[in-house]
Amino acid sequence: MNKGTENKKEIQVSAEEIARQYQYMESIKEANAEYEIKSGRKRLVYLQSFGCQMNENDSERLWGMLSEMGYGEGKNSEESDMVIFNTCCVRENAEEKVYGHLGALKKQKVDNQEKIIAICGCMMQQGHVVETIKKKYRHVDIVFGTHNLYKFPELLNRAINSDSSVIDVDESPGSIAEGLPIERKDSIKAWVTVMYGCNNFCSYCIVPYVRGRERSRSTDDIVKEVQELGRNNFMEITLLGQNVNSYGKDFADRVSFADLLKEINSVEGIERIRFMTSHPKDLTEDIILAFRDLDKVCEHLHLPIQAGSSRILQDMNRKYSKEDYINLIGKIKEKVPGIALTTDIIVGYPGETEEDFEETLDVLRKVRFDFAYTFLYSRRTGTPAAKSADQVSEDVKKSRFEKLLEVQNKISKEINDTLLGRTEEVLVEGLSKNSIWNYTGRTRTNKIVNFKGSKELVGKLVKVKVTGTQTWSLEGEVISW
Repeated sequence: MNKGTENKKEIQVSAEEIARQYQYMESIKEANAEYEIKSGRKRLVYLQSFGCQMNENDSERLWGMLSEMGYGEGKNSEESDMVIFNTCCVRENAEEKVYGHLGALKKQKVDNQEKIIAICGCMMQQGHVVETIKKKYRHVDIVFGTHNLYKFPELLNRAINSDSSVIDVDESPGSIAEGLPIERKDSIKAWVTVMYGCNNFCSYCIVPYVRGRERSRSTDDIVKEVQELGRNNFMEITLLGQNVNSYGKDFADRVSFADLLKEINSVEGIERIRFMTSHPKDLTEDIILAFRDLDKVCEHLHLPIQAGSSRILQDMNRKYSKEDYINLIGKIKEKVPGIALTTDIIVGYPGETEEDFEETLDVLRKVRFDFAYTFLYSRRTGTPAAKSADQVSEDVKKSRFEKLLEVQNKISKEINDTLLGRTEEVLVEGLSKNSIWNYTGRTRTNKIVNFKGSKELVGKLVKVKVTGTQTWSLEGEVISW
């Protein structure tokens, strides 16, 4: 048996179970084909995703199953026969948006009793949320979680043939389901999930409770997926996991994430490899060296620090100090000169003082991140931090947030200014949202570049000379392709 191919049997969904789901898909496909003949149109689905890239990847798998069953894509909920919300529970505002959207669907359900409303994802792995759905949103037809997404065809079949809601949330530590269809929403770049779950239990984070324990996909399955993407002209892949650095630790043969990167680096057709998210405590030297030694691994590392105060980091259960993090960054910059660094920062964690916040600003100034994803602390029911009596007021949070942005934005602009006049390799992604420049792409260091271009450049690697800089993007001129 090849390395990294043996998963624990209790977390691997059997081939027989996947085959059973395909039978449900086939049955629904036949019914939809009959409907299309009679009505002259496909049944349509409006699917909205909230949250992280892993949710987006899960939605691509839902779309794969939906397409297999003969559904088309609706532009909005009003015109669609089915509405699906794939939810996120990492932040409170994401949950509130979902509840707002569900409430708005009540009238649509009254007007069209045959419309199917489904809700899935991380929110549904929380018992109190499911109870809220049962009591306040009785027009919802299907409720399922992250662990049994593969059962969607079966649940949909039950809902179609039942007058009552179908609620099926798997409370197990989680599973891995291979062999499901997938429909990519991009033709150039693709998400590839390499592992699920998290074992870290940071005190502010709900993810381990809703995504389950860490479990790695087999190396063979991942490589096969990447090879298929290469054959289908995808240029770039991003490997996903709550903590990709932990990949393979649950295998008996202890395959490392660096080993996986080496395997994927040799896949024909793929030109760029990215990954996220990394945990500082697990970022080993062999992973750092992958940026230097593997030609397809892009020189961009997203390494969340979350806070700059060692006291706060300890309370967060992050398992490293401010000094540990800064020393690690020093090692990374020494091994990979010119690497772009991005991070996540939480402002206003319970008990954060002005001195703690100044420590965070100090890290920004010392590390000089290219970009920081910044968040106000969001209290999550079921996490240790939510029970703290020492919550920071919203006014203080917002004041610190604005100050942090001011410092980081200045650094981001200064770093971008150093690129003026340089020639960068850019993967052209498509039309730009910028009204002045008509096409856009990204450098290997993940910088957005807007430029004048043409349709035939899309999906190609081109050389672009940087002619202008903004805080969050660059402007350029194509000089060769």
